[in-house]
Amino acid sequence: MPKPKSFTAWLKTHSNERGAIGDLARDASAASDWPSRKGRQGQREYLEARGAVTAAVDTLDRAWDQYEAYRATQGDT
Repeated sequence: MPKPKSFTAWLKTHSNERGAIGDLARDASAASDWPSRKGRQGQREYLEARGAVTAAVDTLDRAWDQYEAYRATQGDT
């Protein structure tokens, strides 16, 4: 079975979607300093340090929940 995508790679596949996760995906794609390898907490801290609104941080958490569900379907739990 192929290795599942990283969170950032998975997130970027949603950049054409309308809605909050699509917005987050576009923002992450455009940010040259997006902390790809810092995990959920590091990405949360990145958003908070940049003054992101609560809804953006909540969207990150929702995206991570969806990513973890994706990983479960890929056999990587």
